[in-house]
Amino acid sequence: MGIQGNRSTEYMFKKSSLISIHSQFLAALESLKAFWDVMDEIDEKTWVLEPEKPTRSATSRRIALGNNASINIEVDPMHPTMLPECCFLGADHVVKPLGIKLSRNIHLWDPENSLLQNLKDVLEIDFPARAILEKSDFSMDCGICYAYQLDGAIPDQVCDNSQCAQPFHQICLYEPITLKMSGRKL
Repeated sequence: MGIQGNRSTEYMFKKSSLISIHSQFLAALESLKAFWDVMDEIDEKTWVLEPEKPTRSATSRRIALGNNASINIEVDPMHPTMLPECCFLGADHVVKPLGIKLSRNIHLWDPENSLLQNLKDVLEIDFPARAILEKSDFSMDCGICYAYQLDGAIPDQVCDNSQCAQPFHQICLYEPITLKMSGRKL
């Protein structure tokens, strides 16, 4: 009877542990629902450049703005409607005004609104959808290697000359300089 009693107690302990773990798992999933809703809205209503095929664990998005400019946002999964970390990528004459608008309008951020709506309000822009944006509005290929993706990276540097605004991979800009400095020929 003593051994059987121990087995019964052990079984009940394991069962209650599994129930507890399952409950914790469901609570964790529920706590991430708002985050996933925010990211789904961004994926559906904007042209997401990176990641191309976002997973549920991806907390950042690089979103096309047009004129060879984009914004990289890093969203806090526990506070998905709060202001994300923002980094503008593109020619200075295109992205500097956006940075100024972000600083000037930060007080308009309302955590009751969706992250996408807040970004629209604060930046005073409408995000172009991939279907609407013309390829000519966002020339994606690198001006040096003529590829869109190089070792998994897309062009993240843009010529500041407003007549050019050609995108480049950082490595494509860096490699010729290092070759020249080392004395090797291109």
